Amino acid sequence: MTTGIIVLLIFCLFLACAFEFVNGFHDTANAVATVIYTNSLKPTTAVVWSGVWNFIGLIFSVYLLSSGLGVAMGILNLLPSDALTDSSISNGISIILAILLTAIIWNLGTWWLGLPASSSHTLIGSILGIGLGFYFVTGKDAVNWGKAQDIGLSLLVSPLVGFALSIIVMFLFKRFIKNDIIYKEPIPGKTPPLWIRIILICTCTLVSFFHGNNDGQKGIGLVMLILIILAPGYFAIKGDQYLPATTDDVKHITELVYKIDTVKLGEKEKIDIAKAKTKSADLLELLGTKTSVNEIETTKRFEVRKDLLQIAKIAEKVGMGENSSLSTKEKTHLKSIIKSSRHITDYAPMWVVLLISISLGLGTMVGWKRIVKTIGEKIGKQHMSYAQGASAELVAAATIGAASAWSLPVSTTHVLSSGIAGTMVAKKGLKNLQPKTIKNIALAWVLTLPVTIILSSLLFLLFRMIF
Repeated sequence: MTTGIIVLLIFCLFLACAFEFVNGFHDTANAVATVIYTNSLKPTTAVVWSGVWNFIGLIFSVYLLSSGLGVAMGILNLLPSDALTDSSISNGISIILAILLTAIIWNLGTWWLGLPASSSHTLIGSILGIGLGFYFVTGKDAVNWGKAQDIGLSLLVSPLVGFALSIIVMFLFKRFIKNDIIYKEPIPGKTPPLWIRIILICTCTLVSFFHGNNDGQKGIGLVMLILIILAPGYFAIKGDQYLPATTDDVKHITELVYKIDTVKLGEKEKIDIAKAKTKSADLLELLGTKTSVNEIETTKRFEVRKDLLQIAKIAEKVGMGENSSLSTKEKTHLKSIIKSSRHITDYAPMWVVLLISISLGLGTMVGWKRIVKTIGEKIGKQHMSYAQGASAELVAAATIGAASAWSLPVSTTHVLSSGIAGTMVAKKGLKNLQPKTIKNIALAWVLTLPVTIILSSLLFLLFRMIF
């Protein structure tokens, strides 16, 4: 790498850490809102506690869960390989800077206004905007619209789930817990009874854990995007991968691809299958009998990544499709092999995980006051009670955890805010909501995608002219 690329890489990594830092004090404020507002924990203790559990949640997700880096790779794969491998370095630099600056600008702006806006929406809108700008410059489609549709549906449905489930949980609280104190608003400066404190601290811990689990991966995906664009020879594929395992996976996928009866396929599927066969042959020739990634030329490593992802995508799309002639057993085997083959591409170095974890944790420790006040006092006409805080956070933790298991990003902000709104409705109906706050939160929710799409598109085109 040249000195200029190294300097740019360091600068972009700094901006990625800045985004995750902002994400920490913007989003994680939601996790500590209830314990601070109810005097269950002192602010300093709460934010440090939340930061620790964000770190644990991310480490747990990456190294112990079967879903691994599913959310991170979902973010990364919004941009197809063609966009990442474009020969123009100016496109790569413009993509990175536009995404990072758009995400930071919108996150800071909504935080300053005290609006619980979504970092997930912000990041995804920024990436979609890049797609539009890239298409304008190159004429190539630069958005994985299938993945974008899945993520968009997740972001749309999760707040509705949070709202509905919080009403149900509040109903269950009232049904089984008859102690009136849990339904009263906190007394300023007075700690709640021990059993209530334990419940609220546990729910705060769960939200922090799953926030790190889900949102931390978005930062990892962003850093890997930077590394792959600016230093593909070093980060396009996993450096310590045992290559014979990858070669065997490609051979097995190829065997199953050749088993597909092309007579039953449509014209587009036939073209895709032919492409997959050609790519497989090229990739197997490149891998040969190599046992280490170091044996592959640095200039060829992105080619390995690109070919493998395209082969897997076609094999999954056609092989698992309704026109596929593969048996149920063969489809199950194909799905398993495709997942195994992604070990060389779907990864993040330990230092990246630590970098994002620390940035997220440190961000948690500042800037929480604005969001806490909105969550505690401005969503409902009455101040939030102990039961409402516990209900909303319990639902938020469950929703975020489920989304992580399915490798989908969700907004902690929107899930928790809608959960608080649901508890207010459960108490006294829709009239118990503050229309102005709900309107502002909804406005931020609606505007985030179009604003970030437009802003990142314009920044991409601006940087494209500069570089």
